Amino acid sequence: MQHHVVVTNRIHDEVLARLQARAHVDMNPDLEPWTPEELGRRLQPATAMMGFMTDRIDEALLAQAPRLRIVACALKGYDAYDVQACTRRGVWLSIVPDLLTEPTAELAIGLAIGLSRHVRAGDAMVRSPGYAGWRAHLYGTGLHKATVAVVGLGLVGRAIVDRLMGFGCGQILGVDPAAGHPAVRNVSLDEALAVSQFVFLAVPLTPASRQLIDAHRLARARPGQLLVNVGRGSVVDEEAVAAALHAGRLGGYASDVFACEDWGLPDRSRQVPPALLDAPRTLFTPHLGSAVQDVRLAIEHRAADNLLAVLDGREPPDRVNEPGGLLAA
Repeated sequence: MQHHVVVTNRIHDEVLARLQARAHVDMNPDLEPWTPEELGRRLQPATAMMGFMTDRIDEALLAQAPRLRIVACALKGYDAYDVQACTRRGVWLSIVPDLLTEPTAELAIGLAIGLSRHVRAGDAMVRSPGYAGWRAHLYGTGLHKATVAVVGLGLVGRAIVDRLMGFGCGQILGVDPAAGHPAVRNVSLDEALAVSQFVFLAVPLTPASRQLIDAHRLARARPGQLLVNVGRGSVVDEEAVAAALHAGRLGGYASDVFACEDWGLPDRSRQVPPALLDAPRTLFTPHLGSAVQDVRLAIEHRAADNLLAVLDGREPPDRVNEPGGLLAA
């Protein structure tokens, strides 16, 4: 039996060649994701799937893929993938647990510096007609001697702390009841928001973390606070963030993630709120956390490792479920 692999996003040629050596590969050649209907149709003959950020896997989709044995995610956060549904259907679900950590932490620091030092406004000023050099304006804030909080001390959160240690912060606070870091003092979220000049959000999206930062918490946060989000867009209430920015209570918001990307939420917004796009003191990037060329290649290879392991009759090394044993080849 020839295996049939569905790949929902463009991948590097060398990874594609690895898969093609073992199976027929149906790869989406475009940047735009397939619709759920199109993906369901393509999965009907599939024995394996390599999934990406823009996919949502649920019971209804799996019902259209009777031969499917593994969904190998080329990502770390799998909130849009129904683990229980995969397990019930006898489908392995695997992720790439750590290759995204370092580049995402680097981008978080970059966003904080870009936001606090008015890089976006400064770039526009230099490009404007008549720019004549330095003037006394655009004074910002630095990480040196600042009180900084990191919400979520998983791999990415701890990597952010590691980098912050080189900036001479006044103190680094951590918010995570289940994890810590030797360089931080763990505090409650309310305390962190009340005293911190910078707050980094590095938490996964769960029912408990959805809109963790809402209008109530923003109203009680330190005035002028700078908020940096590299976790998931829906961890904040984007409308409330926009209102706090327009009112001048929040000093700035930088984000690499947006609620419209959280495909696992049926009621997710379909666009970044216009009020947030129009808000002052913002800096946005289009989910570039892992967008480093060699990192993306390594992520695809790792996802392929998991996928090919199942085709070889082995357990995927980065599995997140136990679907009752391997299905027959």
